[in-house]
Amino acid sequence: MKYSKLGNSGLIVSRLGFGAMTFGSGNIPSVYKVDHELAQNLVDHALDAGINFFDTADAYADGHSEVMLGRLLGSKRNETIIATKAGMRVGSALVQTGLSRKHLFDACEASLARLNTDYIDLYIVHKSDPFTPLEETLEALNDLVRQGKIRYIGYSNWPAWLAAQAVQMQRERGWAAFINGQMYYSLIGRDVEHDTVPFMTSSGVGMTVWGPLAGGFLSGKYTRHNLNDPNNRLSGFDFLPHDKEKGFVILDTVKDIAQQHGATAAQVSIAWLMGQKHVSSVLLGASKLAQLHDNLKAAELELTPGELAALEQLTRPEPLYPNWFTAKLADPQVAEALT
Repeated sequence: MKYSKLGNSGLIVSRLGFGAMTFGSGNIPSVYKVDHELAQNLVDHALDAGINFFDTADAYADGHSEVMLGRLLGSKRNETIIATKAGMRVGSALVQTGLSRKHLFDACEASLARLNTDYIDLYIVHKSDPFTPLEETLEALNDLVRQGKIRYIGYSNWPAWLAAQAVQMQRERGWAAFINGQMYYSLIGRDVEHDTVPFMTSSGVGMTVWGPLAGGFLSGKYTRHNLNDPNNRLSGFDFLPHDKEKGFVILDTVKDIAQQHGATAAQVSIAWLMGQKHVSSVLLGASKLAQLHDNLKAAELELTPGELAALEQLTRPEPLYPNWFTAKLADPQVAEALT
């Protein structure tokens, strides 16, 4: 296993992390489907492979995921990093959602109890909240850090402008600052490269990746013919929007590269992410032991410069304004002089 520091912090995380979203049972059967015995095998296998970074959330399987992960890590608790999240709706009351001071305090206490731990290593706000002042959210997170209930803080699924505003406010007020942004990122979903990646790189916020296989699409098990099969996961939880036909064109190249290495499409897709300098850790979710075992092999896969260039060209997102304007109007004379 390879390791890296998370952002500008001293927190060392495995380059491949384990996502426990599949643990438990709930209202999305195609996602929440891992029982206790299988979960134990998955966690043990992850630990044996050198993974020290485990991710969950209070909203996963109505909190079941947190309970199971806390129990399964057991005596390994102090050797591992537990990340959990808050902000999604966890009850019917108006106050049981969002990033208000009340909900964050309540959610943190509930997560501590479910995880059976005295502290949370990385506490992540799961989404932005347009109904709560940013200052209120950041002050509440800072207070939770000062109380010793959480060690580090991060955000997930925030736009770059909001994260930048938050980091600036945290630094100005001497509050605990975000060290992590957990974002969706894959070969067929490179939107974060427009603004999020430049912001994180310049501010020292480390990226962790969810959805590296785009909900399983990049595993290679789906074809143009079986995509709509009612028994597959994408039929029950097709959450990530992308052009499916373009996705299959990309997948054809991924499979060709995989064949050259005696690898799988999933391994190539994950290895590509691990090769991105701005990525600290890639979260692997699994509902089968063989699936986790296969995906972990991505840590050993080294793609050639030519393969990386081919994937880069094939999957590069179209630039957005004003990014394309800035690139077009960059002064070539100055650029040449500086190189």
